[in-house]
This record gives sequence, C-alpha cells and structure tokens, in this order.
Amino acid sequence: MYNEKVMDHFFNPRNVGELENPDGVGQVGNPVCGDMMRITLRIKDNRIEDIKFRTFGCGAAIATSSMVTELVKGLTLEEALEVSNKQVAESLGGLPPQKLHCSNLAAEAVHAAIQDYYKKQGIDIEIKTEEHEHQEHGH
Repeated sequence: MYNEKVMDHFFNPRNVGELENPDGVGQVGNPVCGDMMRITLRIKDNRIEDIKFRTFGCGAAIATSSMVTELVKGLTLEEALEVSNKQVAESLGGLPPQKLHCSNLAAEAVHAAIQDYYKKQGIDIEIKTEEHEHQEHGH
C-alpha cells in the first residue's frame, strides 16, 4: 500500500522528539481518525533552525510528519508557510487516496507552530489553511 519512501520515513523518522524551550509549538489533530501531531520549532534570524515532531497516528501520519520537518528545516518562516500538504505528499512519492487526510496535518502543524511563534512576538497573522477544501460536504 505504501511506497518505499513512505516506509523509510515510517521506520526511520527524522527529527522525532520535542525541543526544550521551543520558540513555537503547533498541535493539530484529526478527530475523525484520531491522529495528532505536535511540532516544536527553534527560530533564529527568521529561519527554522531546528524542528522536532511527535505524532500519534498511523504510518502515513508519522511519515508525513518526518517529511515535513525535512522540507522546512532551514527555510525562512515565509518559505515554510508556503509548504503545502500536497507538497508533503508529493515529496513522499504520493500516498494512497484514503491516507491523504494524514498529510493534511503535517503542513498544518508547521503553520500552527509558526503562528504560535508570531503570537509570542506580538505579531498577529492569519494563516490560511487548505484543509477547508478537503472537508466533506455537510460539515
């Protein structure tokens, strides 16, 4: 069901754990499947100097968490905010359609952590998420 790259990030996840005294923390969850993702960031000179994740979820959720940390580490905050859920899934070589909702959490958790950092700096920004397009009708 999963390709080799997804399996590699599942069995050998990168940047697992939690940073002490992080500059930003983002926690998001999907109530439907119970997945939960927590991202901690260290910011230096407007760049993501370090990033760690803790994820409670399926293999796809863990793989996308690992991949998103690789994608945004070293980027400026503005660049990291541009990283989309679709890019995370594509960087892993794609996910099975029924697991795409797992990748929706990864970029969202990073964006939430950046928003938390800005808030701590006294900067109020509105971060647009793509998730609204993916929700089932009637919600």
